[in-house]
Amino acid sequence: MRMDGSHDGKIVTLLLDPASAMDVAALVVDGIDLSPGHAIPSDGDPRIDQALKGFLFTCGPDHIRHPEPTANGGRYPLHGSLSGTQVPTETLTATESMCVAIVDIRLADGGSARLTRRWSMTQGAVHLEDRIENIGGAAFPPMWMYHLNIAGRFFDDNTRIRGDMIPDGSQGWRFGDDESAHVLFPAVADDGWARVGIGPFPALRHRILEVRFKTDGLPFLQMWRCQRGDADVVSIEPASHRIAKRSALSESGALSMLMPGEAIAYELMFGLIDDASSGKV
Repeated sequence: MRMDGSHDGKIVTLLLDPASAMDVAALVVDGIDLSPGHAIPSDGDPRIDQALKGFLFTCGPDHIRHPEPTANGGRYPLHGSLSGTQVPTETLTATESMCVAIVDIRLADGGSARLTRRWSMTQGAVHLEDRIENIGGAAFPPMWMYHLNIAGRFFDDNTRIRGDMIPDGSQGWRFGDDESAHVLFPAVADDGWARVGIGPFPALRHRILEVRFKTDGLPFLQMWRCQRGDADVVSIEPASHRIAKRSALSESGALSMLMPGEAIAYELMFGLIDDASSGKV
């Protein structure tokens, strides 16, 4: 499914994937797709391999990292139960600049959740609103993370990652010492929104990709990069929880329960700004 917009001479196309809960298969700006495509390493899980090649991939709503056992003898799958969930045609409403989808998710522990997802585009800026409702009979701790994957071929020595949560306000994109690395920062909010910029991108007239996310549901900024073999990707990853095993999160009180009938919301925006601009997306 396709959404189109334009702003300040930028032509922006968003390709959404109904086979993976309307994640973003491609973000194309002025004819250039920022997605990594095949330049991203496979996790060996066919549920998510296709989605990982796109620009935005969603983890959750019951798990966001590597597989771990459930309390009832099952197993939380890699990145949670949402990935690879087909959106029923009858729950999908779309126009050129807006898309609303509703999908029910069978959770790894036997519960059920309903995702109501709304995409919109105004003046080339993209806005995502997600609502997770517990429609099962038992409580579960919601977990959520967005991966915004950018092909590393667009980066050069001048590319920086900027944000108030980053020490000194910015850092280079080659963080860490190895071919692959993660970093995590508590998000710093302005009026409830955290902001991180990455760029400039020479291929996009030295513009910067700016990502904003609401910190009430996503209080952490995680980032990942991988330049190993044919892989070349950098990912901006707003997250609900720090990097830790579920047992450690539970012991620290970080796993809050979502009761049957209750809901939680997550919100994200992204778009391109000029290098010298301080305007909002």
